[in-house]
Amino acid sequence: MIDTLILAAVLIPCLVIAIVCHEVAHGWMALALGDPTAKNQRRLTLNPVRHVDPVGTLLVPGFLALVSGPVFGWAKPVPVNKYRLRNPRYGMMAVAAAGPGTNIVLALLGAVALGVVAGLLSVPPTGALEWMIVALNYFILINIFLAFFNLLPIPPFDGSHILEGLLPRSWAAGYEKLRPLGMILFVMLIAATWAFPQWGLIERIVLPPVEWLREHVMAFAVTIAQGVDAMRGAG
Repeated sequence: MIDTLILAAVLIPCLVIAIVCHEVAHGWMALALGDPTAKNQRRLTLNPVRHVDPVGTLLVPGFLALVSGPVFGWAKPVPVNKYRLRNPRYGMMAVAAAGPGTNIVLALLGAVALGVVAGLLSVPPTGALEWMIVALNYFILINIFLAFFNLLPIPPFDGSHILEGLLPRSWAAGYEKLRPLGMILFVMLIAATWAFPQWGLIERIVLPPVEWLREHVMAFAVTIAQGVDAMRGAG
């Protein structure tokens, strides 16, 4: 039970960092493309208080961690007014892509940190060091999972904005009408995942690219660790 609580205490900060940076990236990209809405509402900050959704950022991921489910969550969406973007159609694609792109960058930074820590260790980690390595492993996994999960082409996920920008304008107008139903579709997706595990919605759609990228990111971490170890040996 204690290990489970410690694991939850490790996972939730990793998730908070991942989703706050994800949302802030949307706001910064929107600002760069002409929309200052997020800036005006003081959402271009890494202060989690301004982004945390009590249910999506704390309760849901905490519960999933306790029951050993796939840990994910969400923050309060950063406001974006696409009509203030210099090019609303393609601007929204860039704003949407900024979130998952930031998560992938964070995963790579986590790999660098993991590689440095592993390369500096001369003995198997114990205690706090062991939990640090566990945290970095989960930080990498959470960021990669969030990146691909948010690329699902279902409103309100980022993938829906990217798909909308790629569709012919006549099709995009019809697709946009699904956006008010976004939360209902999201709840239905989660409910279907839990009620019909045999369908393997997450396992078949999200996990394959997650595992592919995670394998390459971890290989990068190993390369970093080998380089650090070699530098220590040379010194």
